[in-house]
Formats: sequence, structure tokens, C-alpha cells
Amino acid sequence: MAQRVGFATRVGAIAAAVGSAVGLGNIWRFPFEAGMNGGGAFILVYICCILVMGIPVILSEFIIGRSTHSNMKAALRRLSPGKKYYLFTYICIVGSFIVIGFYSVVCGWIIEYLYQAAMGQLSNHTPQEYNEMFSSLVANPWRCVGWTVLFLALNFLVMSRGIEKGIERVSRIMMPLLFVILIIFCINSLLMPGAGKGLKFLFYPDFSQLTLRGVLDAFGQAFLSLSIGISCLVTYGSYFKDDALLTRDAVTVGALDTLVAILSGVMIFPAVFSFGVEPTAGPRLIFEVLPGIFQQMTGGYLWALLFFLLVFFASLTSTISLSEIPITFMIEEHKMSRPRAIVWTALLTLVLSTLAALSFNVLEDVKLWGKNIFDMMDYAASNIFMLLGGLFTAVYVGWIMDRKIIHDQLTNGGRLKGGIVETYLIFCLRYVAPVSIIFIFLYLTGII
Repeated sequence: MAQRVGFATRVGAIAAAVGSAVGLGNIWRFPFEAGMNGGGAFILVYICCILVMGIPVILSEFIIGRSTHSNMKAALRRLSPGKKYYLFTYICIVGSFIVIGFYSVVCGWIIEYLYQAAMGQLSNHTPQEYNEMFSSLVANPWRCVGWTVLFLALNFLVMSRGIEKGIERVSRIMMPLLFVILIIFCINSLLMPGAGKGLKFLFYPDFSQLTLRGVLDAFGQAFLSLSIGISCLVTYGSYFKDDALLTRDAVTVGALDTLVAILSGVMIFPAVFSFGVEPTAGPRLIFEVLPGIFQQMTGGYLWALLFFLLVFFASLTSTISLSEIPITFMIEEHKMSRPRAIVWTALLTLVLSTLAALSFNVLEDVKLWGKNIFDMMDYAASNIFMLLGGLFTAVYVGWIMDRKIIHDQLTNGGRLKGGIVETYLIFCLRYVAPVSIIFIFLYLTGII
């Protein structure tokens, strides 16, 4: 086999994998879900979900990628010759494009707010004015598309530098900075007068508020937060060195992703309660509620700038991992050069992102099953493609893949002990993860 480029260091590999998982869902969705579903009770269920479903599926994707050092299609052809499991790859490719398509629009909004924060334009506004600012942004097709294009340009500029000089280098810089900024915010929030109320809202284990749907929400949040199911981590795993400790790396990714989610709650809710703001879900918390809080804080200009820089880092590290899926596929399956694969991926992404950006203005009357284009892409990616991908991965590694390959990957060719880990992994992949994912799918699609 020809020498294949890979991550230069373990730290770089972990930073890239964590960057793939950490995104907007950690910063705004997790805190809200926890607060609305019993606080500490939800967090306990969430951590259980990470242990029995999240980390096993992460480890499965690492095993598929590292065992073959190939993209998903080539990996499945090599692992199951003569079978057509490789057709699943096309679900991953389509899913990755759809996720980047709508996600890049939100990232474009973030760049605008980062610019406005830098220019000092997020100060001295009423709540109504913040609402109007965001509404004006999404209603303007030129601003929406323009900022989205700028974000995509930055994304593919990183991709053009390759694995080691692009993805790994950017991840090694941005992920530590993300944690530093997040910790600074948490310290500031804990010093606020309403810190106690905010922490109680987030952490108090009120099991009376935790319903069956809350439990399913915890499973869904764990699944979506880790960005598993569309072969991101298969692709990154294929760049891991043969001496990488896959179990340790999978646990590290799951733990750090969870830490970011919990710290985001510590950052947001003390501030929300200190200034008497009703906590809300969704991107509007970022664009309408938090700017109003920042202006009331000492040094509000700096806090606003740091916050949108934090969210920008989280967004960019997520999209570069998604972009690498089709780029690697085109390079290895269609023998394209990396620059050409990047151009094709960028063009296809630009088309989808433009449609998503215009769904709030020019194309707002275009509906698919009652949803605009942006919402439909969000729904399809989260509720269909990622869940089907996770289900396939769990079933394939748990039931179909050669156990000897799994054992060799977990033990690095027999040099490590893997008995308990291997037994635990197979049990979770065969029984816990598939049943959980099926329930989540039925719940999110409204069947139950």
C-alpha cells in the first residue's frame, strides 16, 4: 500500500477529532435541553448515553478508518469483499453535504456578529432592537449569502493546506483557545450575583421533570453532539498512526465534547439569570439574548468579541471535518488531485448553502413538507442521515465485521489488553446502540 498522509501527532489527531464533535449544539442546545429536562437528572442520563452509545460508535468509526487507512467506501470494500455494504458511503456523502449546507449559513451569521462585535456595534440596544437586527440579517439575501460564502472560503482555505498543515494545525490552535475562552467565561459567570440560580437551573437533579421524551432527547443530544453517523471519524481515523491508542482516544473525544457542553451551560445560565432574561433555545439565544447580556457586563465589548470568536472556532473545526469526507472520497475513489476535489466540494456546498441562506428571504415561500429549505436540510441531516449512519456503523462493527480485526485494532496487534473493552464494545454495538438509535429515530420522526 502506498504511503498515506496522516496526522503528525496524537495531540493534533485528538484536537481534530474533538473539533469535529464540538459545535453549536454544545454551546446552545445542550444547556437548554438540560435545563428543560430535569437539569442534573438529564446530565446523568446524557453521560450514560455517551458511555453506552456515543463512545462505542466513536470507537467503531476509528476502527473502520484506522484498520484500512481508507475512505469509507474503500474501507467497506476491503473489510467485506464481494458485499455491497460500501453503498452506504453515498448516504454519508449526501449527509455531509446537507449538514455543511445549512450549518454554513449559521456560521455566516456568526461571522457577521463577530464583525459587529469587533466594530462595537452590539452595544446600547434594546431587546427589541436585537430582535430586529437578527431579523434584518436573515431577511437580507445579499448579507446572508455573502457571509456564508466568506465562511466557506475560510473553510476551504484550511482544507487546501492539507491534513497536517491545514486541519491538524488549525485544530491544534483553535481547540485550546476555545477551552481557554470558555473557562474565562465560566469564571466570570460564576462571579455574577445570579450564579447560584443559574447553576441550580442547570445541575439540580429534578427527576420529576425528566420524562421518557427527556431521556430520548438525552440520547439524541449525545448522538448529534458527537457528529457520529456520517463517517467524519472514519475519515479522521484513517489518518491515525498504527500505534494510536484507539480506546483512549475515543474516550478522550467523548469526555472533552461533554466537558464543552457542560461548561457552556456554566457560561450561559448564571449570566442569563443574573440579568433576568428568560432562557430560550436555538440560535436566537446566541444572536438576540446574549448580546443584550454582554452590553450590561463590565467590559461588554470584550465579552461579546470573545464569545463570537469562541463560537466561530467551534463552527470552523466542525465544518472542516465534514468537508474532508467528500474530499477524501473524491481523491481516493475518483483519483482527483486534492485541489480539484476541494473545488468540486466547494461548488456543491456553495449551491446547497445558497439555497439554505435564501430560504429565509427570496425562497421563503418554497416549502418541503411544511418546512423551508434550511429547516428541511437540518431535519434530514439530524433525524435521518446521521441516525441511519450511526445505526449502520453499530450493526456493521457489532455483527458483521471480522472480530479478529476489531481485536487487532483495540490491542494494536496484540500488544495491549483488550478483553473487557472488546466485550463491552460488542455488547453496546449489538444491543444498546441499535435499540437506542431506533427509538430516537422513531421519536424524532414523530412515529412515537
